[in-house]
Amino acid sequence: MTIDDATNQKIKETASALSSSNHATAITGAGMSAESGVPTFRGPDGLWTKYGEPDDLGYEKFQADPKLWWENRLNASYMPEMRKALESAKPNDGHIALAQLEKMGYIKHVITQNVDGLHTDAGTENIVEIHGNSKLLRCIQCESRYDPKNITMESLPPLCPKCSGLIKIDTVMFGEPIPRSVLLTSQEQSQLTDFMLILGTSGVVYPAAALPGIAKQTNGATLVEINPEPSALSSICDIVIQAPTGVALPALVKLLERKTV
Repeated sequence: MTIDDATNQKIKETASALSSSNHATAITGAGMSAESGVPTFRGPDGLWTKYGEPDDLGYEKFQADPKLWWENRLNASYMPEMRKALESAKPNDGHIALAQLEKMGYIKHVITQNVDGLHTDAGTENIVEIHGNSKLLRCIQCESRYDPKNITMESLPPLCPKCSGLIKIDTVMFGEPIPRSVLLTSQEQSQLTDFMLILGTSGVVYPAAALPGIAKQTNGATLVEINPEPSALSSICDIVIQAPTGVALPALVKLLERKTV
């Protein structure tokens, strides 16, 4: 994609605002991972559109019979497209550029709604995954997270080695509260933020959708949205760049690299 003059000017304005910020963060959504081939959930081609959106009883069903839930989970073939995509997806240019912005000292923290782990794969270190990570497991009692390879499935349900609490997939289920530590970190980062990149999110899923408003109200943060399509957050943003993150973020990195030479 070629960047037109108007978009290039907005990227320059973004570079100027970001370089003068004290605590910049980024919040990312499904649109960013869609550029890596990970299906979105909503919209014409979304998985919920195809399969129907699950009810709010997922977590309740897990708690009611965790053994049965795990048996079904280990034998499930639900949404094969998503499973296949998550197994094969690689970080795209947007993920890599965002990790570079962190290494350059511009982005202090990334808050993501995505469960694919691609930000970590790209090299981002300071990250909070609001909806969990599909590659990990989590204890619902102490919130410890584990690589599945380190948790035995010989006896179901698996129990936490630290506190003997129930272990589930780290991905947050429908009806499940966001883990307290994750929610607190997201809120704390938003309250510290004076500049926020809003990347590939529809802005309709809470509590994530409330975080840019918190940053704006707390610190008068500059909000910059990068998304090919307008979102529910576009109206409160100071700069709206209608372009894929995989195009706009590398261009932003190049501008900032010139400033540091």
